[in-house]
Amino acid sequence: MIGYYVHHHGRGHLHRALCVARHARTPVTGLSSLPRPDGWPGPWVRLPLDTGGAPGDVTAGDRLHWAPVHHDGYRRRMGLVADWIVRRRPALLVSDVSVEIASLARLMGTPVVVAAMRGERTDPAHRLAYDMAAGLLAPWPAELPEPGWPAAWLRKTVHVGAFSRNDHRARAREAAVPGRRRVLVLGGAGGSDLGPRQVEEARRATPGWDWQVVGGTGQWCADPWPLLCAADVVVTHAGQNALAECAAARRPAVVVPQDRPFGEQHATGRALRDGGLAVVREAWPAADEWPDVLEESLRTGGAGWSRWSYGDGARRAAAYLDALAADGAAPGAGETDAEAGGVAAAVGDTGVTAAGRGAA
Repeated sequence: MIGYYVHHHGRGHLHRALCVARHARTPVTGLSSLPRPDGWPGPWVRLPLDTGGAPGDVTAGDRLHWAPVHHDGYRRRMGLVADWIVRRRPALLVSDVSVEIASLARLMGTPVVVAAMRGERTDPAHRLAYDMAAGLLAPWPAELPEPGWPAAWLRKTVHVGAFSRNDHRARAREAAVPGRRRVLVLGGAGGSDLGPRQVEEARRATPGWDWQVVGGTGQWCADPWPLLCAADVVVTHAGQNALAECAAARRPAVVVPQDRPFGEQHATGRALRDGGLAVVREAWPAADEWPDVLEESLRTGGAGWSRWSYGDGARRAAAYLDALAADGAAPGAGETDAEAGGVAAAVGDTGVTAAGRGAA
């Protein structure tokens, strides 16, 4: 059994978990505050949120990221995970991402794999998680590593490349309208620095281009794949999931990193620029710059994305986790749907769903 913790902010963590779990041979239980997603192949433990109220000393003296004292949601959340570990005896727990969940699992004797993230990760909390992890799973290629990592981290990092829920889908291109080219602005669910006025100014400055916005400040689209494939240029932020989808479609891209904790997106932007994979601008270009920016993106093209996304990254990640789980599997570690429901009952919570049942 593998436990897979999925952070509830945005949707990138969930998309990655789904991709990996579907390829894993080892049974995978999801643990998250998010509802059990359609298509999840195993049990799902629904965790209470650890936000709200007036949390105190959330960093434990700058040694952790989020461990509020005297917070009922946080206490119940950690209790549910601890109880699940005791009952199910997982061979491995994947944290994507929480230093606190990773620490809890390791303190209970469970090997941990941490989903690696770019940016400045040398603060005490990240060092704790990365140092104690049995492995680091990096959704980017080894040829574009994160600079400055300690040698000990690199030795246990598995670079699987970016992976997307669309890696298996055909790249169908619609016939373009003569004289018109298409820009797709791909936002996300985790917040955006981009406003509609900026897009409208760019649209007016590029009369030969048709602009469409999905996600972020635009209309939400559960499946942007056809729009990605149809676009001549994709404009997006530097979140791992958005880039993985753009890479799967092999479309030319303009990447504008957004401000995120630890400089994650700006670090990703630097890697893309160093690899010559996309046009990267540290801030949204001025309106009169957009004609040249879009033409530069067309010249760069989308073929270079094959170096970022191999097309089988989720399968590689699952194979790696399967191998680690096989090394550490405990007898009797399997879990049935009915047993998954018992975890919450033991601590007085009803937020657990197993495969085939609705979210609580």
